[in-house]
Formats: sequence, structure tokens, C-alpha cells
Amino acid sequence: MKKIGIIGGGQLGMMLAMAAKELGAESICLDPNPKCPASYVCSEVIVSEYDNIEGLKELGDKSDVLTYEFENVPSEQLKFIRDSYNIPQGILPLFDSQNRIREKTNAKNLGLKTPKFKPIYSKKDLEDGIKEIGYPSVYKTTTLGYDGHGQVVLKSKEDIEKVNPYLKGEGILEEFIDYDFETSIILIRSKDEIITFPMGINKHKKGILDLCVVDSNLPIFDWIKEASIRFMERAKYYGILTIEFFVKGDEFYFNEMAPRPHNSGHYTIEGCNVSQYSELAKFLLDMPLTKPKLKSKTIMKNILGFDYENMKKLENKDKVHIHDYHKEDVRERRKMAHITFTDTSLEEYDAKYKKLFSEEE
Repeated sequence: MKKIGIIGGGQLGMMLAMAAKELGAESICLDPNPKCPASYVCSEVIVSEYDNIEGLKELGDKSDVLTYEFENVPSEQLKFIRDSYNIPQGILPLFDSQNRIREKTNAKNLGLKTPKFKPIYSKKDLEDGIKEIGYPSVYKTTTLGYDGHGQVVLKSKEDIEKVNPYLKGEGILEEFIDYDFETSIILIRSKDEIITFPMGINKHKKGILDLCVVDSNLPIFDWIKEASIRFMERAKYYGILTIEFFVKGDEFYFNEMAPRPHNSGHYTIEGCNVSQYSELAKFLLDMPLTKPKLKSKTIMKNILGFDYENMKKLENKDKVHIHDYHKEDVRERRKMAHITFTDTSLEEYDAKYKKLFSEEE
């Protein structure tokens, strides 16, 4: 039985391990928390910090292939993994995604349209950048920012002071795109082919994905698919890649990418004939990929801590699929679970389910 070693034991690792199990493979994860979500599925948890070479060595020695379920593995450790073990995806997409300046520059150089951007290393850089890009604009830390953390929207000169706490480190100033909607595409590339999953509209609340609505193929989705495949080929990436885009009219702008399963792809477990997790597992196990197809109109709802109890009111309901991440510490804005509503339109969701959840914007 083949063993997949997963660096990280969060919900993404948990769902990957579940998919691998269905394909007859075992999974081992490395995580500092012995009761991490993936521990409920993996055959073993190596309790270790992510930068601990000895822990990574133990994971590599016990696994046939390695993968990662989050981006922030330090570069020294990444090189050790690449040089010592079988990591089919390589470390290039992970390395590129770890720094927003590198990520944006790479996307632009390889053919994707990006918002205007400027690297920021000092307050003078910030002031010069604002002169060049104008208001509104967005300051972001280049590393470790997620779910809206490490970001400041600048609408006027008065907002510059809000950036001061971040100016000790490296940052990026980006043009603010007044987009119509956000979307993301998930691609998986093997040595033989590239598959893509149906795309939807992503709706956020306070920087965290709230809903992913997948119900029809807009013409612009085909354009994004073609551009994303070209980008993945030019970048020489393999394995799984998620790219987020802002859509404005007939234009689409690269926002960021993640070389791992993605929050917006949770819907694929019940909404498609195959999931992002099953196809990633097949890639890792060197099995043929299956072309994804949407089975019905589908909506994925993220469940944060403040809605965790309300979620339980939907247990055993028809067309409602609850995925609990088994996290012991329930925090207000922590991702605790998700729900997939199959054969459900946004209008039906709004009428039947929306009232159960927080209206916090």
C-alpha cells in the first residue's frame, strides 16, 4: 500500500487523506497538533513543527511521496525535501507563491494581467507608489497574509498611517480593482494532461470566503481557463494549482495563487463527478486523471466559529452535506467546517438557508 506524506494536518490534509483512502492508499501527516483535523483519517501523525528537519526526515522516510497542504514551509526545509524525497509537484510553485512580489511578477511575465503593483520597503516607497498608482490602492505584506490579514485598503492620505505597523518588513502596493466578482480556477497537471474544475463566483465577508456559487459556465470562464493553462505550462508547474482572479467586465486580473487544494474547491466533493482531492491523490499516486464535470448547481458555505452551532440545525437534511473539521478550539472567525448544498441555486439558498447564518459583512 502506497503512503502519501502530507506536510500539514489541517482540513485540506484531512480531505486529501480521505480521498487517498478511497483509492487504496495510506496517509501520514506532520503537524504540531496531535489532534489536528487530518489525525482523524491519517494512519499516523508525526508531531513536529513544520521547520523541524528531523520531523520532515521522519515523514519522508515513512512515505512514498510527499505533498504540502499550506504555503508557509521555510525555504531551507523546502530545498531539503526537494533534494531528499519524492515530491512530484516539486517546490517551484510553492516557492513562487510564498512572496507576493515574486508571485505577481511571475504572473505578469508569463502572460496574466495583474493589477498595477509596486514593491514597498519603506515609507518613501509607499508614498512614491501611491503617487504612481493612486487611490484607492491596497497595501499587503509579501508573506504570511491570508483571509484579509496583513492588508490595508488606502482610500486617502489619512490611511497611510495604518500601514506603519507593517513597514518594518517587505510589502507590495497594488491597484484597487473595483471588480464585478471574484472567481478561482483549480487545475491539476500530470505528465500527460491538465484538467480543470468548473468555476464559480466567490463571495467574501471581511476577507474570508463565505460562499462559492457554481451554477453556470460564463463565457469569461473559458477565457480564464485558456489563460490559466498557458500560465501553468509556461511556469513549468505540476500537480495542483489554484488561481484567484478579479473579474471586471470582459477583463480578468490575477490576484493570487495557491499550489494546494483550495477553500473554493470544497464544493467538488459532492458537486462534481470527481473532487480536487481525489484528482490530487491520483496525481500523487501516478494514476490517470479523470475530467471533472459539474453534476448540479452547487453552493459551498464556509462555517466559521460564530455559526458552528447553527450548522448543526441542518444535519440529515436532503441535499445538505456537512463537513466538520473536528477542531477542538472553536474561535469566532476560525474555519470550523463547510457545507455543500447540491442541486441548489443561489435564490433557493437565500430563501431556505441564509437566515440560519450570521449576517456579518
